[in-house]
Amino acid sequence: MTRRPRPTSRRPRTDERPGCEFEFDRIRAQFAEIPIALTGKPPVSEQESTLPPRAGAFRLLAQNVILAWGWPRRAIAFLGGATGALAMPPFSFAPALIAPMALAVWLVDGSVDRGPGEATRWASLRAAFGAGWWWGFGYFTAGLWWLGSAFLVEADKFAWALPLGVLGLPAALAFFPALGFALARLLWRPGASRVLALAVGLGASEWLRCVAFTGFPWNELGMALGQNLALAQIASIVGLHGLTLAAIAIFAAPATLWTESGARRRWAPTVLAAVALAAIYGFGAHRLAAPASAATPGVKLRVMQPAIAQGEDFIADNGLAIVRRYLALSDRATSPATSGVADVTHLIWPESAFPFILSREAQALSEITAFLRGGATLVTGAARMEEENRAEDRFHFFNSIEVLDRRGLLPERYDKHHLVPFGEYMPFSRALARIGITQFIHFPGGFDAGVGSNVIHIPGLPSARALICYEAIFPDELGTAFEVETDPPRWLLNVTDDAWFGSTPGPYQHFAEARLRAIELGLPLVRAANTGISAVADGLGRIVVEAPLGAEAVLDSPLPRPLAPTWQMRWGSATSGLIGVAFVIFCLAARRRR
Repeated sequence: MTRRPRPTSRRPRTDERPGCEFEFDRIRAQFAEIPIALTGKPPVSEQESTLPPRAGAFRLLAQNVILAWGWPRRAIAFLGGATGALAMPPFSFAPALIAPMALAVWLVDGSVDRGPGEATRWASLRAAFGAGWWWGFGYFTAGLWWLGSAFLVEADKFAWALPLGVLGLPAALAFFPALGFALARLLWRPGASRVLALAVGLGASEWLRCVAFTGFPWNELGMALGQNLALAQIASIVGLHGLTLAAIAIFAAPATLWTESGARRRWAPTVLAAVALAAIYGFGAHRLAAPASAATPGVKLRVMQPAIAQGEDFIADNGLAIVRRYLALSDRATSPATSGVADVTHLIWPESAFPFILSREAQALSEITAFLRGGATLVTGAARMEEENRAEDRFHFFNSIEVLDRRGLLPERYDKHHLVPFGEYMPFSRALARIGITQFIHFPGGFDAGVGSNVIHIPGLPSARALICYEAIFPDELGTAFEVETDPPRWLLNVTDDAWFGSTPGPYQHFAEARLRAIELGLPLVRAANTGISAVADGLGRIVVEAPLGAEAVLDSPLPRPLAPTWQMRWGSATSGLIGVAFVIFCLAARRRR
């Protein structure tokens, strides 16, 4: 009796699957002699293998990632993304980005349909999108977990919403790298070009994260380079987005060491990446060899860091006590040459320094102006109120920088433009209020966004670009090449209150991003933070003075002079855009060659 042939479980070869864009069988054959640990499927035959049978642990890892599916694949993506948080402050270990970038390459390599039908382009895009979401969810959960600290400041009101900040926000942000993985998949081809395809996809998604829905570029991937003073100097030419493209391409290049045949194909991307990294470092080292920046004549700054925690003590009933503490700290002697506020020209206090509306507190204003009789000018963060209709008790509130001298409040001020959603204003406020969700600040309706220029003119100082809180994390997208500026800013003034986040990575990350703005624009940075990190840095990002996180301190410093206008200041993100276009052209050329 003739036996009926048993059905075979062999996957159709690439040439039998016209819808499959990626040569999955070719890559699978490269690992023919290695057990498939995560799938349990037998290896392909020795005749199909294009590589020698000897393989190391990393080659096995690459195969397992490429062939993984289901929950193992999701777990790999999540853990790989989470590893990237080690490249950000305060850990600042840039090589930690190699693992997530290499895994990203292999995850996109494996983004083919494993279902019963033929692999299709849409199926592979969905697979790439899913892997990107889990990768991003890991990255943002590990990098932004500290946001949960803000929900515990008033735990009786907000602790219930802690999962929304710790998991909900990362889950939403993860859609950006998901789009990046899918875009990379559209440009994907075997070989070194797929490294640049990943840079294009993730780089575009990181730019989109910076501008979409008011933007949130915190811990953009380029900060892996931007947190290192020497590597960050190239941002004066390419900006944060250019750093992101470079970081992805450089740290993803080692993925080819274990997935390509032939020494040249394996090593060329990594060698080029090492050369690029060395060139970036050399450029930065050359810039940093410049002499210390000259000081602006006639200016002596004093920055106060009061280290007052958010919570029960920071209330209006304690307002005068808080003001008197500020005055005593601001008059502290720091050296024989600086015995107190009488020896400085400008005093700078942090964001939202008062638990009340400063302009409405006559006693506080009287004590501050008396303190300034020696001639110093006070620049301070403060909440500000404008009446819209007194009869109906309708007001507008602003998160502002106010200027005072011995005469009182001056007309020079800046109202924050870029408000923090859910912190300073509540999107969909009426609907969310019905379920008990309100913003963290205690003003009816939250803050209003300021309008007009972000340049503030302070008596006795050059014009400054004002940055309140997280406005400092946004790079200059447009530049000044086509603007007519009669009085361009000569320094950056950043006031912030990071007390919400305690001694977590958040304040370190915030300071690193503010310092990168100084490097991008070539402008000195003066930063007053309630609990730290307060500092003065020159236009190269070199620290002149700095107060550690959590310490009560006063800093005395000159105001460094600005550098000549940088390429990034003049052209904004245009240079990084050109780099991205060049990467796309290279990827398309690679597709045509194949």
